[in-house]
Amino acid sequence: MRRTDVLLCTRREANSRDSETVQLAQRAGLIRQFGSGLYAFTPSGERVRQHVIRIVTTELNRIGGQAVDLPQLQYRPIWEQSGRWGNFEDEMFTFENRDGQQMCLAPSHEEGIVHLVDGIVRSYEDLPVLLYQVGKKHRDDHPRNGLLRTKEFTMKDAYSLHASDESLDTWYERVRSAYVRIFDRLGIEFVVADADNSVMGGANSEEFIALADSGTVDVRWCTGDECLFGSTDESKEQDIAAFDSCPDCGAQLTAGEGIEIGHVFKLGTRYSDSIGLHVDTADETTTAVRMGSYGIGIDRLIHTLIEQHADESGCRWPASETARIAPFEVSIIPLDYEGDLKDTADELHRTLDSGSVLLFDDATQTIGERFAESDLLGIPQKVVLGNHFRETNEVEIETRDGETRFVDVGSVTERLRT
Repeated sequence: MRRTDVLLCTRREANSRDSETVQLAQRAGLIRQFGSGLYAFTPSGERVRQHVIRIVTTELNRIGGQAVDLPQLQYRPIWEQSGRWGNFEDEMFTFENRDGQQMCLAPSHEEGIVHLVDGIVRSYEDLPVLLYQVGKKHRDDHPRNGLLRTKEFTMKDAYSLHASDESLDTWYERVRSAYVRIFDRLGIEFVVADADNSVMGGANSEEFIALADSGTVDVRWCTGDECLFGSTDESKEQDIAAFDSCPDCGAQLTAGEGIEIGHVFKLGTRYSDSIGLHVDTADETTTAVRMGSYGIGIDRLIHTLIEQHADESGCRWPASETARIAPFEVSIIPLDYEGDLKDTADELHRTLDSGSVLLFDDATQTIGERFAESDLLGIPQKVVLGNHFRETNEVEIETRDGETRFVDVGSVTERLRT
Protein backbone atom coordinates (compact mmCIF):
# COMPACT_ATOMS: atom_id res chain seq x y z
CA MET A 1 0.00 0.00 0.00
CA ARG A 2 1.15 3.55 -0.66
CA ARG A 3 1.51 6.13 2.07
CA THR A 4 -0.38 8.62 -0.10
CA ASP A 5 -3.34 6.23 -0.40
CA VAL A 6 -3.53 4.97 3.19
CA LEU A 7 -5.42 6.77 5.94
CA LEU A 8 -2.82 6.88 8.70
CA CYS A 9 -3.86 8.77 11.82
CA THR A 10 -0.43 9.07 13.41
CA ARG A 11 0.41 12.26 15.28
CA ARG A 12 3.25 13.76 17.22
CA GLU A 13 1.39 14.22 20.51
CA ALA A 14 -1.54 12.45 22.17
CA ASN A 15 -4.43 14.62 23.35
CA SER A 16 -4.97 12.43 26.38
CA ARG A 17 -4.26 12.24 30.08
CA ASP A 18 -4.45 8.45 29.97
CA SER A 19 -1.56 6.07 30.60
CA GLU A 20 1.53 6.06 28.41
CA THR A 21 0.21 2.91 26.70
CA VAL A 22 -3.04 4.58 25.67
CA GLN A 23 -1.22 7.72 24.58
CA LEU A 24 1.08 5.66 22.38
CA ALA A 25 -1.88 3.84 20.82
CA GLN A 26 -3.34 7.25 20.00
CA ARG A 27 -0.07 8.68 18.65
CA ALA A 28 0.39 5.57 16.50
CA GLY A 29 -3.07 6.25 15.11
CA LEU A 30 -4.51 2.89 16.14
CA ILE A 31 -7.47 4.27 18.07
CA ARG A 32 -9.52 7.45 18.46
CA GLN A 33 -11.70 8.21 21.43
CA PHE A 34 -15.39 8.93 20.86
CA GLY A 35 -16.17 9.70 24.48
CA SER A 36 -15.73 8.19 27.91
CA GLY A 37 -15.30 4.44 27.46
CA LEU A 38 -15.76 4.51 23.68
CA TYR A 39 -12.93 3.99 21.18
CA ALA A 40 -12.85 3.57 17.43
CA PHE A 41 -10.18 1.56 15.64
CA THR A 42 -8.62 3.26 12.61
CA PRO A 43 -7.62 1.31 9.47
CA SER A 44 -4.16 0.54 10.87
CA GLY A 45 -5.62 -0.29 14.30
CA GLU A 46 -8.19 -2.58 12.72
CA ARG A 47 -5.44 -4.38 10.83
CA VAL A 48 -3.73 -5.09 14.15
CA ARG A 49 -6.99 -6.22 15.72
CA GLN A 50 -7.81 -8.57 12.83
CA HIS A 51 -4.34 -10.12 13.06
CA VAL A 52 -4.89 -10.80 16.77
CA ILE A 53 -8.33 -12.27 16.06
CA ARG A 54 -6.85 -14.56 13.41
CA ILE A 55 -4.43 -16.07 15.93
CA VAL A 56 -7.17 -16.53 18.51
CA THR A 57 -9.63 -18.16 16.09
CA THR A 58 -6.93 -20.37 14.56
CA GLU A 59 -6.30 -21.96 17.95
CA LEU A 60 -10.02 -22.33 18.66
CA ASN A 61 -10.56 -24.00 15.28
CA ARG A 62 -7.59 -26.25 15.97
CA ILE A 63 -9.37 -27.83 18.96
CA GLY A 64 -12.69 -28.21 17.16
CA GLY A 65 -14.37 -24.86 17.83
CA GLN A 66 -17.20 -23.79 15.52
CA ALA A 67 -17.91 -20.12 14.85
CA VAL A 68 -21.37 -18.64 15.43
CA ASP A 69 -22.77 -15.12 15.54
CA LEU A 70 -25.35 -14.31 18.21
CA PRO A 71 -27.40 -11.10 18.31
CA GLN A 72 -26.24 -8.32 20.60
CA LEU A 73 -29.83 -7.23 21.11
CA GLN A 74 -31.79 -9.64 23.30
CA TYR A 75 -35.22 -9.65 24.88
CA ARG A 76 -35.79 -9.79 28.61
CA PRO A 77 -37.43 -13.26 28.98
CA ILE A 78 -34.32 -15.46 28.52
CA TRP A 79 -32.42 -13.28 30.99
CA GLU A 80 -35.28 -13.57 33.48
CA GLN A 81 -35.14 -17.34 33.07
CA SER A 82 -31.46 -17.37 34.00
CA GLY A 83 -32.02 -14.93 36.85
CA ARG A 84 -29.54 -12.40 35.53
CA TRP A 85 -31.90 -9.66 34.31
CA GLY A 86 -31.04 -6.52 36.22
CA ASN A 87 -28.47 -8.46 38.22
CA PHE A 88 -25.37 -8.22 36.04
CA GLU A 89 -23.35 -6.16 38.52
CA ASP A 90 -25.37 -3.08 37.47
CA GLU A 91 -23.49 -3.13 34.16
CA MET A 92 -26.22 -4.26 31.75
CA PHE A 93 -27.56 -1.71 29.24
CA THR A 94 -31.36 -2.11 29.25
CA PHE A 95 -34.05 -0.21 27.39
CA GLU A 96 -37.59 -0.42 26.05
CA ASN A 97 -38.27 -0.71 22.31
CA ARG A 98 -41.05 1.02 20.40
CA ASP A 99 -43.44 -1.84 21.18
CA GLY A 100 -42.91 -1.50 24.91
CA GLN A 101 -40.78 -4.64 25.17
CA GLN A 102 -37.77 -4.60 27.42
CA MET A 103 -34.43 -5.46 25.82
CA CYS A 104 -30.74 -5.39 26.59
CA LEU A 105 -27.35 -5.21 24.93
CA ALA A 106 -25.86 -8.56 25.86
CA PRO A 107 -22.90 -8.25 28.23
CA SER A 108 -22.22 -11.98 27.71
CA HIS A 109 -23.95 -14.80 25.83
CA GLU A 110 -24.52 -17.77 28.12
CA GLU A 111 -28.28 -17.28 27.76
CA GLY A 112 -27.93 -16.77 24.02
CA ILE A 113 -25.95 -19.96 23.45
CA VAL A 114 -28.55 -22.00 25.36
CA HIS A 115 -31.30 -20.46 23.23
CA LEU A 116 -29.32 -21.22 20.06
CA VAL A 117 -29.02 -24.96 20.73
CA ASP A 118 -32.34 -25.50 22.53
CA GLY A 119 -34.35 -28.01 20.50
CA ILE A 120 -31.34 -28.83 18.30
CA VAL A 121 -29.12 -30.54 20.86
CA ARG A 122 -31.37 -33.35 22.08
CA SER A 123 -29.13 -36.32 22.87
CA TYR A 124 -25.82 -37.05 24.54
CA GLU A 125 -24.71 -38.11 21.07
CA ASP A 126 -24.97 -34.47 19.95
CA LEU A 127 -22.36 -33.49 22.53
CA PRO A 128 -19.75 -32.27 23.28
CA VAL A 129 -19.69 -29.15 21.16
CA LEU A 130 -17.60 -25.96 21.37
CA LEU A 131 -19.13 -22.80 19.89
CA TYR A 132 -17.43 -19.42 19.73
CA GLN A 133 -17.82 -15.93 18.33
CA VAL A 134 -15.81 -12.73 18.09
CA GLY A 135 -17.81 -9.56 18.41
CA LYS A 136 -18.84 -6.53 20.42
CA LYS A 137 -19.91 -6.67 24.03
CA HIS A 138 -21.49 -3.82 26.00
CA ARG A 139 -21.19 -3.19 29.72
CA ASP A 140 -21.93 0.00 31.63
CA ASP A 141 -18.54 -0.16 33.33
CA HIS A 142 -16.67 2.74 34.91
CA PRO A 143 -14.25 3.70 32.08
CA ARG A 144 -10.57 3.84 32.95
CA ASN A 145 -7.18 2.81 31.64
CA GLY A 146 -8.07 3.26 27.98
CA LEU A 147 -8.89 -0.05 26.31
CA LEU A 148 -8.89 -1.95 29.61
CA ARG A 149 -12.20 -0.62 30.93
CA THR A 150 -14.65 0.46 28.25
CA LYS A 151 -18.40 0.42 27.68
CA GLU A 152 -18.05 -1.29 24.30
CA PHE A 153 -15.29 -3.78 23.51
CA THR A 154 -14.39 -6.73 21.30
CA MET A 155 -14.41 -10.15 22.92
CA LYS A 156 -13.89 -13.73 21.83
CA ASP A 157 -16.41 -15.70 23.84
CA ALA A 158 -16.75 -19.47 23.59
CA TYR A 159 -19.11 -21.98 25.17
CA SER A 160 -18.79 -25.73 25.49
CA LEU A 161 -21.74 -28.04 26.12
CA HIS A 162 -21.50 -31.54 27.61
CA ALA A 163 -23.53 -34.50 28.77
CA SER A 164 -21.24 -35.26 31.72
CA ASP A 165 -18.92 -33.61 34.22
CA GLU A 166 -16.01 -35.67 32.88
CA SER A 167 -16.53 -34.28 29.39
CA LEU A 168 -16.65 -30.72 30.75
CA ASP A 169 -13.40 -31.30 32.64
CA THR A 170 -11.69 -32.61 29.51
CA TRP A 171 -12.78 -29.72 27.28
CA TYR A 172 -12.08 -27.13 29.94
CA GLU A 173 -8.45 -28.29 29.95
CA ARG A 174 -8.43 -28.35 26.16
CA VAL A 175 -9.54 -24.72 25.93
CA ARG A 176 -7.22 -23.73 28.77
CA SER A 177 -4.28 -25.21 26.85
CA ALA A 178 -5.37 -23.36 23.70
CA TYR A 179 -5.29 -20.11 25.68
CA VAL A 180 -1.73 -20.82 26.78
CA ARG A 181 -0.75 -21.36 23.12
CA ILE A 182 -2.49 -18.14 22.06
CA PHE A 183 -0.73 -15.98 24.62
CA ASP A 184 2.60 -17.69 23.98
CA ARG A 185 2.27 -17.02 20.24
CA LEU A 186 1.55 -13.39 21.00
CA GLY A 187 4.67 -13.15 23.13
CA ILE A 188 2.71 -12.08 26.21
CA GLU A 189 4.12 -12.61 29.69
CA PHE A 190 1.23 -13.96 31.76
CA VAL A 191 0.20 -16.11 34.72
CA VAL A 192 -2.93 -18.07 35.63
CA ALA A 193 -4.84 -17.47 38.87
CA ASP A 194 -7.90 -18.97 40.55
CA ALA A 195 -10.82 -16.56 40.37
CA ASP A 196 -14.34 -15.89 41.61
CA ASN A 197 -17.15 -16.88 39.22
CA SER A 198 -19.15 -13.88 40.45
CA VAL A 199 -22.21 -13.06 38.32
CA MET A 200 -21.35 -15.82 35.82
CA GLY A 201 -22.16 -18.55 38.33
CA GLY A 202 -20.84 -22.09 38.30
CA ALA A 203 -18.25 -23.91 40.34
CA ASN A 204 -14.80 -22.49 39.63
CA SER A 205 -12.82 -20.41 37.16
CA GLU A 206 -9.34 -19.16 36.31
CA GLU A 207 -8.04 -15.83 35.06
CA PHE A 208 -5.18 -15.34 32.62
CA ILE A 209 -3.35 -12.24 33.80
CA ALA A 210 -0.74 -10.38 31.76
CA LEU A 211 1.97 -8.73 33.83
CA ALA A 212 2.02 -4.95 33.48
CA ASP A 213 3.54 -1.83 35.01
CA SER A 214 0.07 -0.30 35.05
CA GLY A 215 -2.80 -2.76 35.21
CA THR A 216 -6.24 -3.37 36.66
CA VAL A 217 -5.53 -6.03 39.29
CA ASP A 218 -2.94 -6.67 41.99
CA VAL A 219 -1.22 -9.99 41.38
CA ARG A 220 1.42 -12.21 42.95
CA TRP A 221 3.25 -14.53 40.59
CA CYS A 222 5.99 -17.11 40.42
CA THR A 223 9.44 -16.13 39.16
CA GLY A 224 10.33 -19.73 38.27
CA ASP A 225 10.95 -20.69 34.65
CA GLU A 226 7.83 -21.91 32.84
CA CYS A 227 5.69 -21.76 36.00
CA LEU A 228 2.38 -19.96 35.37
CA PHE A 229 1.20 -19.73 38.98
CA GLY A 230 -0.52 -16.50 39.88
CA SER A 231 -2.68 -15.27 42.73
CA THR A 232 -5.04 -12.29 43.15
CA ASP A 233 -7.33 -11.10 45.91
CA GLU A 234 -10.00 -13.41 44.43
CA SER A 235 -7.82 -16.51 44.50
CA LYS A 236 -7.95 -19.32 47.03
CA GLU A 237 -4.40 -18.39 48.07
CA GLN A 238 -5.38 -14.84 49.09
CA ASP A 239 -2.95 -14.77 51.99
CA ILE A 240 0.07 -15.53 49.80
CA ALA A 241 2.56 -12.67 49.40
CA ALA A 242 5.69 -11.59 47.59
CA PHE A 243 8.83 -13.52 48.57
CA ASP A 244 6.74 -16.52 49.68
CA SER A 245 7.44 -19.86 48.01
CA CYS A 246 5.34 -20.83 45.00
CA PRO A 247 2.88 -23.60 45.96
CA ASP A 248 3.34 -25.16 42.53
CA CYS A 249 7.12 -25.26 42.04
CA GLY A 250 8.73 -23.79 45.17
CA ALA A 251 10.38 -20.82 43.47
CA GLN A 252 10.05 -17.33 44.94
CA LEU A 253 6.98 -15.21 44.36
CA THR A 254 6.95 -11.52 43.49
CA ALA A 255 4.13 -8.96 43.29
CA GLY A 256 2.90 -6.19 41.02
CA GLU A 257 0.04 -5.32 38.71
CA GLY A 258 -1.61 -7.22 35.92
CA ILE A 259 -4.25 -7.10 33.18
CA GLU A 260 -6.94 -9.76 32.93
CA ILE A 261 -6.78 -10.91 29.29
CA GLY A 262 -8.72 -14.16 29.52
CA HIS A 263 -11.12 -16.01 31.79
CA VAL A 264 -12.30 -19.63 31.72
CA PHE A 265 -15.31 -20.88 33.70
CA LYS A 266 -16.78 -24.21 34.65
CA LEU A 267 -20.44 -23.29 34.74
CA GLY A 268 -21.80 -26.76 35.34
CA THR A 269 -25.61 -26.82 35.05
CA ARG A 270 -26.07 -23.20 36.17
CA TYR A 271 -27.84 -22.16 32.94
CA SER A 272 -29.28 -25.45 31.73
CA ASP A 273 -31.10 -25.90 35.05
CA SER A 274 -32.61 -22.43 35.05
CA ILE A 275 -33.50 -22.28 31.36
CA GLY A 276 -34.30 -25.98 30.94
CA LEU A 277 -31.69 -27.40 28.58
CA HIS A 278 -31.61 -31.20 28.89
CA VAL A 279 -30.52 -34.10 26.69
CA ASP A 280 -31.37 -37.77 26.52
CA THR A 281 -28.78 -40.14 27.97
CA ALA A 282 -27.68 -43.63 26.92
CA ASP A 283 -29.82 -45.24 29.63
CA GLU A 284 -32.99 -43.50 28.35
CA THR A 285 -33.13 -40.86 31.08
CA THR A 286 -32.40 -37.15 30.74
CA THR A 287 -29.67 -34.98 32.16
CA ALA A 288 -29.02 -31.26 32.39
CA VAL A 289 -26.35 -30.03 29.95
CA ARG A 290 -23.05 -29.00 31.57
CA MET A 291 -21.46 -25.85 30.24
CA GLY A 292 -18.12 -24.09 30.13
CA SER A 293 -17.61 -20.44 29.25
CA TYR A 294 -14.35 -18.99 27.93
CA GLY A 295 -13.54 -15.35 27.18
CA ILE A 296 -10.62 -13.39 25.73
CA GLY A 297 -10.57 -9.60 25.59
CA ILE A 298 -9.28 -8.76 22.10
CA ASP A 299 -8.88 -5.03 22.73
CA ARG A 300 -7.14 -5.79 26.01
CA LEU A 301 -4.66 -7.97 24.15
CA ILE A 302 -3.72 -5.03 21.93
CA HIS A 303 -3.29 -2.80 24.98
CA THR A 304 -1.18 -5.53 26.63
CA LEU A 305 1.06 -5.99 23.59
CA ILE A 306 1.81 -2.27 23.56
CA GLU A 307 2.27 -2.20 27.34
CA GLN A 308 4.75 -5.09 27.37
CA HIS A 309 6.69 -4.50 24.16
CA ALA A 310 6.70 -0.83 23.15
CA ASP A 311 9.85 1.28 23.41
CA GLU A 312 10.70 4.97 23.25
CA SER A 313 10.27 4.98 19.45
CA GLY A 314 6.78 3.47 19.36
CA CYS A 315 4.96 0.18 19.09
CA ARG A 316 6.70 -3.17 18.74
CA TRP A 317 4.82 -6.32 17.74
CA PRO A 318 5.59 -10.04 17.63
CA ALA A 319 7.20 -10.91 14.31
CA SER A 320 7.45 -14.66 13.74
CA GLU A 321 6.01 -17.24 11.40
CA THR A 322 3.23 -17.96 13.91
CA ALA A 323 2.43 -14.40 15.00
CA ARG A 324 2.26 -11.42 12.64
CA ILE A 325 0.50 -8.56 14.38
CA ALA A 326 1.89 -5.30 12.97
CA PRO A 327 -0.37 -3.29 10.65
CA PHE A 328 2.29 -3.69 7.94
CA GLU A 329 5.13 -6.19 7.76
CA VAL A 330 7.56 -4.08 5.72
CA SER A 331 8.07 -0.38 5.04
CA ILE A 332 9.90 0.79 1.92
CA ILE A 333 11.68 4.04 2.71
CA PRO A 334 13.49 5.91 -0.08
CA LEU A 335 15.78 8.80 0.78
CA ASP A 336 13.97 10.78 -1.92
CA TYR A 337 10.92 9.67 -3.86
CA GLU A 338 12.23 10.63 -7.26
CA GLY A 339 14.47 9.35 -10.05
CA ASP A 340 16.13 5.95 -9.63
CA LEU A 341 15.07 5.70 -5.98
CA LYS A 342 11.43 6.17 -6.95
CA ASP A 343 11.65 3.60 -9.76
CA THR A 344 13.28 0.99 -7.52
CA ALA A 345 10.88 1.66 -4.64
CA ASP A 346 7.91 1.23 -6.97
CA GLU A 347 9.32 -2.00 -8.39
CA LEU A 348 9.94 -3.42 -4.91
CA HIS A 349 6.41 -2.48 -3.94
CA ARG A 350 5.05 -4.35 -6.97
CA THR A 351 7.25 -7.38 -6.31
CA LEU A 352 6.53 -7.71 -2.59
CA ASP A 353 3.11 -8.45 -1.15
CA SER A 354 1.84 -4.90 -1.41
CA GLY A 355 -1.05 -5.57 0.96
CA SER A 356 1.37 -5.95 3.86
CA VAL A 357 3.97 -3.44 2.60
CA LEU A 358 3.83 0.30 3.18
CA LEU A 359 5.63 2.39 0.55
CA PHE A 360 6.56 5.86 1.80
CA ASP A 361 5.86 7.73 -1.41
CA ASP A 362 4.76 11.04 0.09
CA ALA A 363 7.29 13.56 -1.21
CA THR A 364 6.35 16.04 1.52
CA GLN A 365 7.77 13.77 4.24
CA THR A 366 11.42 14.00 5.24
CA ILE A 367 13.49 10.85 5.58
CA GLY A 368 13.45 11.35 9.35
CA GLU A 369 9.65 11.55 9.39
CA ARG A 370 9.41 8.35 7.36
CA PHE A 371 11.66 6.47 9.77
CA ALA A 372 9.82 7.85 12.80
CA GLU A 373 6.38 6.93 11.45
CA SER A 374 7.51 3.42 10.54
CA ASP A 375 8.86 2.90 14.07
CA LEU A 376 5.79 4.47 15.66
CA LEU A 377 3.57 1.96 13.86
CA GLY A 378 5.91 -0.85 14.90
CA ILE A 379 6.58 -2.11 11.35
CA PRO A 380 9.06 -5.00 11.86
CA GLN A 381 11.30 -4.41 8.81
CA LYS A 382 12.39 -1.42 6.73
CA VAL A 383 13.83 -1.55 3.23
CA VAL A 384 15.90 1.61 2.95
CA LEU A 385 16.96 3.11 -0.39
CA GLY A 386 19.61 5.79 0.00
CA ASN A 387 23.05 6.80 -1.13
CA HIS A 388 24.44 3.34 -0.41
CA PHE A 389 22.02 1.90 -2.97
CA ARG A 390 23.05 4.44 -5.58
CA GLU A 391 26.68 3.50 -5.09
CA THR A 392 26.39 -0.31 -4.76
CA ASN A 393 22.89 -1.36 -5.90
CA GLU A 394 22.42 -2.77 -2.39
CA VAL A 395 19.48 -1.87 -0.18
CA GLU A 396 19.57 -1.74 3.60
CA ILE A 397 17.19 -4.01 5.49
CA GLU A 398 16.73 -2.77 9.05
CA THR A 399 14.65 -4.52 11.70
CA ARG A 400 12.50 -2.71 14.25
CA ASP A 401 15.15 -3.68 16.84
CA GLY A 402 17.90 -1.89 14.89
CA GLU A 403 19.69 -4.83 13.26
CA THR A 404 20.84 -4.00 9.73
CA ARG A 405 22.14 -5.89 6.70
CA PHE A 406 22.85 -4.93 3.10
CA VAL A 407 21.52 -7.09 0.28
CA ASP A 408 21.40 -6.89 -3.48
CA VAL A 409 18.18 -5.31 -4.67
CA GLY A 410 17.30 -8.44 -6.63
CA SER A 411 17.29 -10.64 -3.53
CA VAL A 412 15.21 -8.42 -1.23
CA THR A 413 12.11 -10.60 -1.42
CA GLU A 414 14.01 -13.75 -0.52
CA ARG A 415 16.04 -12.11 2.23
CA LEU A 416 12.98 -10.60 3.93
CA ARG A 417 11.73 -14.15 4.51
CA THR A 418 14.89 -15.16 6.38
